[in-house]
Amino acid sequence: MKLLAFEFSCERASVALRLGGETRLRWLEGHANHSEYVLAAARSLLAEGGLGIGALDAVAFGAGPGAFTGLRLACGVAQGLALGAGLGVIPVCSLAALAAQSPRPLALAATDARMGEIYHGRYRIENGLPLELAAPACCAPEALPPPGDEYFGLGSAFAACETSLATLRASLAGCDPLALPSAETIARLAAEAGEADIVPPECAAPLYVRNKVALTTAERLARGSKA
Repeated sequence: MKLLAFEFSCERASVALRLGGETRLRWLEGHANHSEYVLAAARSLLAEGGLGIGALDAVAFGAGPGAFTGLRLACGVAQGLALGAGLGVIPVCSLAALAAQSPRPLALAATDARMGEIYHGRYRIENGLPLELAAPACCAPEALPPPGDEYFGLGSAFAACETSLATLRASLAGCDPLALPSAETIARLAAEAGEADIVPPECAAPLYVRNKVALTTAERLARGSKA
């Protein structure tokens, strides 16, 4: 499949163009909130590939969970491009894209959700594809039970909540706290899913998991922060 993919759920944003089995990737350091920069990167990739947007089979995006602003931007850009070109959209779970990088068959993907919480999901990797064992969820890091010593941990939660997750991390087969979901993996998983996961642009939506975007003043005070 010919796909343009966006992933803005975590610390670094990225855009990728997949043509057949080859993928071109752009990291957008510090520009995840600027749609103009995102579109310029997408146009550059398409030009390198010698394609117009209408020549694509679909547009994919990392649906989350993750940073709300990044998820809305990725979804909005994917929808806008797809609508203008008469294409469908393929949403891909960002935690699944993170888990797909695991060097072991079982993966625990966990990212920093801010506000003292983490997003997490468990996956089995078969032929390079993440199969969901536990759906994406959000909880306090200390509330996440150890999945077992056969799991490999990936994601920013292991760095952001290092103390809270220390016991759990020690129970894992290994851990990569620097691993991030990328548009390259989003594109690969979307291509593997194929037409079965294509939805009309107007039906595409972020996977928020948590609806709360900020703590109230009372909640911040209860956690020891200033009002």
